[in-house]
Amino acid sequence: MASSSLLVAVLVLLLGAAVQAENPYRYFTWNITYGTRSPLGVPQQVILINGEFPGPNINSTTNDNIVVNVFNELDEPFLLTWSGIQQRKNSWMDGMPGTNCPIPPGGNFTYHFQVKDQIGSYFYFPSTAMHKAAGAFGGLRVNSRLYIPVPFDDPADDFTVLIGDWYTRSHGAIRKILDSGRSLAKPDGVLMNGKSGKSENESAVFEVEAGKTYRYRICNVGIKTSLNFRVQGHQMKLVEVEGSHTVQNIYDSLDIHLGQCYSVLITADQAPGDYHIVASTRFTKYQLSATGLIRYSNSSKPATQVLPPPPAGVSWSVNQFRSFRWNLTASAARPNPQGSYHYGQINITRTIKIVNSKGKDAQGKLRYAINGVSHVQATTPLKLAEYFGVAEKVYDDSIIVDDPSANSNSSSALRVETAVLNGIFRDFVEIVFENHEKSLQSWHLDGYSFFAVGMERGKWSPASRSVYNNLDAVSRHTVQVYPKSWTAILLTLDNAGAWNLRSEMWDRQYLGQQLYVSVVSPARSLRDEYNMPDGQPLCGIVDGLPLPPPYS
Repeated sequence: MASSSLLVAVLVLLLGAAVQAENPYRYFTWNITYGTRSPLGVPQQVILINGEFPGPNINSTTNDNIVVNVFNELDEPFLLTWSGIQQRKNSWMDGMPGTNCPIPPGGNFTYHFQVKDQIGSYFYFPSTAMHKAAGAFGGLRVNSRLYIPVPFDDPADDFTVLIGDWYTRSHGAIRKILDSGRSLAKPDGVLMNGKSGKSENESAVFEVEAGKTYRYRICNVGIKTSLNFRVQGHQMKLVEVEGSHTVQNIYDSLDIHLGQCYSVLITADQAPGDYHIVASTRFTKYQLSATGLIRYSNSSKPATQVLPPPPAGVSWSVNQFRSFRWNLTASAARPNPQGSYHYGQINITRTIKIVNSKGKDAQGKLRYAINGVSHVQATTPLKLAEYFGVAEKVYDDSIIVDDPSANSNSSSALRVETAVLNGIFRDFVEIVFENHEKSLQSWHLDGYSFFAVGMERGKWSPASRSVYNNLDAVSRHTVQVYPKSWTAILLTLDNAGAWNLRSEMWDRQYLGQQLYVSVVSPARSLRDEYNMPDGQPLCGIVDGLPLPPPYS
């Protein structure tokens, strides 16, 4: 009897420990509405989240469960996506039109995802109908768990800095321009946390105390332009790039390309006063900028109007990219050091070349493409088509080839189709982005982080592997490709689902420069992928179909 009681007591203690060990839940209710704001001094329609522009920040910790109930009060369908959050085994929550039915006007949808085994600086934004040009974006940070060592002291405060180009036209007007076959003109300005910096009242202000060190998480949330970020009289110590701790080099300025996030430490080591923060356009014939302020406590000294100059040229930017290094001894989301994963020693099983191009469709309208195919979204999300076993009725995953022919970069009519690349589960792949154009490109892959191992001018060949960084390239989710150049990345396709590979130049993405990588586990097992959540909205040809057998 005594032994039975002891066994029950032990089981109760173990159950209690298991309940306490469950990862925390963070709940949010967001109302998506139109509103009027004047970020560049001109009243215009923007998209608000709970009345905020930009939207609210999400502050979380590794393995937290994020639950966001989104109510769409717009007059058109809407989706949010979570840039850089890998959605392990859970592309159901990625929030792209290829994975989710859009939330209809007056409807709601609850995103439920876990920031599994991640740390770092990210952001969310709307993925539908050029809504990104109107707002509804915000910061998303994932802090390290308390028992995981971080390779720097706790900062005095932690700031989110969202920078991006901006248009005074509404997202609807921009969409009409693109739908008519015209290209998108230059932006009207640059914003920093939704403000232009044209006056103190229109500036983002970050208050600091002399002698203390602060963390700034800087993300380029724009739609067209790379930006350079710098601070008057202060240097920046880079500590994290898109979820990876980096070697802590010192920089006077940083090129931050579309979709990218960098985390820096800045020490308030100057005479008390105000100091300008500058974000200005790069690789453009025009010069646009926004400014913010670092303000020391009890400051009575206004910031000087002589702003620090931007860097010049592509070579400077390429060399900066090459200076970024993975911190091999630091722990990320887990206790083991980042460098314990030796990606450079894994045999490549497949090489996929991605060539961006510009052309016209059969009606003579402007389109952008990957490997000669310009993506058009099917009425049925691709992930739903695959799950219900009707993929062949929605897309052909053979039209995107691994090695495109030379005419994929010609100006002839492009193939306008639903673009899907067949990814083999757990293949270790090499993806080479080739940019034959004169403009810089920025690429993002949902569902993964990858190692950006090399970039050079010209065209890639197998001999180019000799310049790869196979030791300490930074693991990240977005990478730039310079004009007339290539960039190579390495990754393991170990996350089953449908994942968007896209240009971060949003006019190009909207007009077809994107595809979906379909990664299917042949085991169809819960070990590899979650079942479709209960209540997941259905649309297109799967609406009304009987549910397939669940994964087991």
